[in-house]
Amino acid sequence: MIAMSSNIFDLMKKANKITLDNHGDLVTLERAVFLSWWCDKGDCAFCYMSTQKNKIKDPSKAKRKIPNIYAEAEMCKRLNWNIEFLSGGYESFTTLEIKEIATNIKNIMGDGVWLNTGITDELEEFGSEIKGITGAVEIANPELHKKICPSKELDQISNMLEKAGDLGFKKAITIILGLGETLEDIDYLIDYIKTYKIDRVIFYSLNPHKETIYANSSQPASLYYAEAVSRIRIEFPKIEIICGTWIDNLANIGILILSGANGITKFPLFKMFGTKYGKRVEEEVKFAGRKLKGTFTDKNQLGNPQSEIDPSLDKFIKRYIKESLKNKY
Repeated sequence: MIAMSSNIFDLMKKANKITLDNHGDLVTLERAVFLSWWCDKGDCAFCYMSTQKNKIKDPSKAKRKIPNIYAEAEMCKRLNWNIEFLSGGYESFTTLEIKEIATNIKNIMGDGVWLNTGITDELEEFGSEIKGITGAVEIANPELHKKICPSKELDQISNMLEKAGDLGFKKAITIILGLGETLEDIDYLIDYIKTYKIDRVIFYSLNPHKETIYANSSQPASLYYAEAVSRIRIEFPKIEIICGTWIDNLANIGILILSGANGITKFPLFKMFGTKYGKRVEEEVKFAGRKLKGTFTDKNQLGNPQSEIDPSLDKFIKRYIKESLKNKY
């Protein structure tokens, strides 16, 4: 294992070189496409959905309209954003519905999609429309996992990932920093990645939601985040690392790129597009010495208000473009 360094900048320098040597200088903009705001489990202590479960009387009304989902994918295609994964709470859509959505998004994007739609034993239903399966491990500490995500058993997540590998799918995990773990727990995360042959790690920083036990918690320090990412990059030169940060922490972006991130995520794309915040994202990437795949500022790439895929998407495309052109800040 890599011992924690008293000089995080040495770790970052090493991680940055490894990233450039193995992945080049391209950084992607990633966007999770949500399918629903309902989750049947709804008890992860940090999650916004946990605050909504008792407020939603009819779960079917928390499902997004399918044409709206496809229109969002079309806008990601236009702006050259990657779809990080399809995400939805438990029991929002059936496996066959998810498969159909993934198939249509693959046709829009020209590539298979990642799934992050919960623990399932129906992976055989999926085919080439799926690139990989994401396990929501969330906490780099198995004891904390039991307390913070009581209904998402780690063994079940691990079994699903093993099965996904057997079926030929790539495997990813999500990790949220700031939930009570420490840098010592990164050793556990390293072992987990090795054991389950993980291809992709998606890091997020805690976003303290009202009505959760983390409401008054702070987000993790930028250099804490950087050390966690750097250690994973150094240990796993080939792995794909995606890092999420929030609009109030855009200064993290350059630091995380230099620590090993291949892509960045967790932005309100259409609200930030064309604003000073969108420009800041691009500047952070530029001054980290990287090239950006996708745009946060080029209004020409928004395109026409008519869908290039299906006329039934027109009203949603028009809405996304209108939102992107608003003077919001």
